[in-house]
Amino acid sequence: MKTSQTKGGKRTYIPHKAAAEFKPSFDWTKTEALSLFNDKLFTFEVDKIHFNDCITGMKDLPTECVDLIIADPPFGLNFGDMEPLYNRDSNYVAEGYQDIRIENYMEFTDKWISELPRLMKDDAGVWIFSGWTNLVDILNALRDNNLTLINHIIWKYQFGVFTRRKFVTSHYHVLFAVKNEKSYFFNKVEHYPEDVWNFKREYERGTRKNATKLPLEVVLRCIDFGSKPGDLVLDPFIGNGTAAVAAKGSFRHFLGFEVNQALSDIIEKSINKTSIGEFYIPYSEKPDELVRKARKKFKK
Repeated sequence: MKTSQTKGGKRTYIPHKAAAEFKPSFDWTKTEALSLFNDKLFTFEVDKIHFNDCITGMKDLPTECVDLIIADPPFGLNFGDMEPLYNRDSNYVAEGYQDIRIENYMEFTDKWISELPRLMKDDAGVWIFSGWTNLVDILNALRDNNLTLINHIIWKYQFGVFTRRKFVTSHYHVLFAVKNEKSYFFNKVEHYPEDVWNFKREYERGTRKNATKLPLEVVLRCIDFGSKPGDLVLDPFIGNGTAAVAAKGSFRHFLGFEVNQALSDIIEKSINKTSIGEFYIPYSEKPDELVRKARKKFKK
């Protein structure tokens, strides 16, 4: 990136100057973030996981109560029967994972996404993780429910499944959509944030978990760009509880739904061992690599 200066009526471009001078759109000290977290008032119970179907459960929530939604819905791939393919030890995979039959996926997707617009505040956003197999159903449901797609992000990582007659699948899709494209919240915490993310999956060997688990780092990224301290983060498919852990550790409140009661102890342990705000660092204090290099160059 280059910043222009006027010299004798002509523009002179200074490479990397803008990166060196970059500041996040919004930033808070740790004290300010804690205050926002503690001062937030709700008319319903938050920081809680409901063990019931999200389509039913979301109907009981107040209108325009959610600031950010992070959703990693079942992919319709029957993960439970694919453990040997992914080289997983079934002894460490919690029972009860419920996938959706492919022939029912379009109806299922529209049902849960149709509940979101009512719950979302005007400046709220939703981040949805998806494989490519049923991606079209999610895109159609977003459109049909008047949610505007802002970014279609590719999360690249090594999937590790050998193939013979096709390319190896090595990415997920992350869809960032909003209720109001003119007033949605987006905190640009990096100078040049790109729509291709590189994060390795977490392999916690010997740890009991759900059949699928998002890396904490990926969820934290959604929270950093899409919310403020004190905001309420909703995860309709909380799974291992990663979104709740990320929210609590970032001075955000959380609310989740999960149909698999067998995950209750996993979720509870993960949340309880996380301290409020333990992951939070003011954004100006953790510049991205491009900004660090530019500041070094300009000695800032």
